[in-house]
Amino acid sequence: MQTGLCYDDVLLVPQYSDIRSRLAVDISTNLDDNLKLELPLVSSPMDTISGEKMAKALDKAGTTAIIHRYNSIEDQVAMVCSVTKDGGRVGAAVGITGDFVERAQALVKYGVSFLCVDVAHGHHIMMKEALEALKNNVEVHIMAGNVATRAGYIDLSNWGADSVRCNIGGGSACTTRTQTGHGVPGLTTILECSRVNGLRAVGERRAKIIADGGIKSSGDIVKALAAGADLVMIGSLLAGTTETPGHIVESSAGGEYKEYRGMASKKAQFEWRGKTGSYEGVSTMVPYKGDVKYVLEDLEKGIRSGLSYSGCRSIDELQESAMMIKQTSNGLSESGAHILK
Repeated sequence: MQTGLCYDDVLLVPQYSDIRSRLAVDISTNLDDNLKLELPLVSSPMDTISGEKMAKALDKAGTTAIIHRYNSIEDQVAMVCSVTKDGGRVGAAVGITGDFVERAQALVKYGVSFLCVDVAHGHHIMMKEALEALKNNVEVHIMAGNVATRAGYIDLSNWGADSVRCNIGGGSACTTRTQTGHGVPGLTTILECSRVNGLRAVGERRAKIIADGGIKSSGDIVKALAAGADLVMIGSLLAGTTETPGHIVESSAGGEYKEYRGMASKKAQFEWRGKTGSYEGVSTMVPYKGDVKYVLEDLEKGIRSGLSYSGCRSIDELQESAMMIKQTSNGLSESGAHILK
């Protein structure tokens, strides 16, 4: 039986560095030839994370958001247009049933930078059919997922996905693993999927790898990139910021909060579908954090520093030379600010 590793199970080994300033580190990445991101991250297509305000803020910061699909085609297009009318970059999510092709065509018509086929279990016949339908009807970068295995990554790549969201059940508001018993720890997922690319023959498809789920800090982002991810998808790290959809709520006990929820939670399902079936997520309130630009600035500094500790000036260099070591539970405890404990 294979052992699965989470990000907390490993550390990157510090190496010799001649980098005098973290500003000399290039942490940009390309989603495709036409979409370069200065920050190697995108926001998750959740209705409490990715609306038009978040999309504009992330575009200004050099990266991009994925507008959620839990709305009408007209409302989603309007959010996309509010970004693209000024030359901004933005992605948008679609599903695999109903009006997804019509939705995709409308989004592409109004300048969306890429589409995200947003499904909890992407290694599925309906994903294959949806990718075929989309490839026949729109010309745009298509991100798809989620998958947790090398086989899933290979299949979605071969079915036409240009990038693949890799991880199942690792999201902070996700309960898939406890509800269904299925999933693969996040770091192992990325390591397994990225191994494929070293085995491919010249000319075979190589979809970009998006590490999605289990990312709790800039250090986790660096570990995911070192393991082979091209960029990461984040939700909870952005939760509670000014730009997330929803109002600031004042607690009777003091403090300000905003809602954060998984899209498979009972509350999200009921508000979108008017009913709930099986649910694999939770809804909660998180402390208000202020403007997202400060969160992004902290993440950028941490990622740059992370690469410099391995003596690397780019993500490609990190993936070539990074060394990982497993740590015990005591090592994990030691890794934090344990004086506070």
